[in-house]
Amino acid sequence: MGELGFFVIALFVFAAVTVAKGVRIVAQGEEWVVERLGKYHTTLLPGLNVIIPYLDQVRYKLVTKDIILDVQEQEVITRDNAVILTNAIAFIKITDPVKAVYGVTDFSEAIRNMIMTTLRSIIGEMNLDEALSNRDAIKARLRESIADEAIDWGLTVKSVEIQDIKPSESMQRAMEAQASAERERKATVTRAEGTKQSTILNAEAQLQAARLQAEAQVTLATASAEAIKRVAVALGSDDAPVRYLLGEKYIQTLGSLATSENAKTVVLPADLQDALRGMFGRPRV
Repeated sequence: MGELGFFVIALFVFAAVTVAKGVRIVAQGEEWVVERLGKYHTTLLPGLNVIIPYLDQVRYKLVTKDIILDVQEQEVITRDNAVILTNAIAFIKITDPVKAVYGVTDFSEAIRNMIMTTLRSIIGEMNLDEALSNRDAIKARLRESIADEAIDWGLTVKSVEIQDIKPSESMQRAMEAQASAERERKATVTRAEGTKQSTILNAEAQLQAARLQAEAQVTLATASAEAIKRVAVALGSDDAPVRYLLGEKYIQTLGSLATSENAKTVVLPADLQDALRGMFGRPRV
């Protein structure tokens, strides 16, 4: 093989390399940024593309599908000085590859840092209870705050989700202690209130019972007085029925004492016959 042969082979190799470097096939879901002599020249879209070898260079290969950014957990201090832990996840999409690669050094890290900074700012304006119960509001404000900056970087923030938002371990211990103390306080108040109500109800019941007993005694005394008055009117000057009634009552009382469960001994008067005889009005024989 002579010099001509080597030249042809070298020319063939050069042509093959040139074609290989000039033809670019971009996959669906990607866009490539091409620079010519160090300056931005064009953006290659999905499909077959041809560039000038040795002058043009594919500088960046970007994914135009949705990108998932995981924002790591961080400590955030609320307005009432409570420390909480929170993290987030963002879904972004490259809408302008030129701005994405030339607008900021690392757009993913930039968006991630912006989310963390904005999240601290938003939660720092809230109290602990507000921060723990307003996840949707935080998410909306977060997305709104970073949307403009993202557009300047050729990005669209499709969604930002707050994954976790919870008190720190020390804060959880303090909250648990506070909750325990509050529960104990409520229990003490409830017990005291129950004792108070019980005492009041007991006193009211005793008062009501005393009133009813007094009324009953008055009614009984009135009825007794009226009965005595009527008996006295009915008897006139004859007291024999009265003695009979007293004797009968006396005997009934002795019978009650004898049948009582607590009565072990019943003492009868020695002159029982004389007493009964006196009650019934019979003179001693």
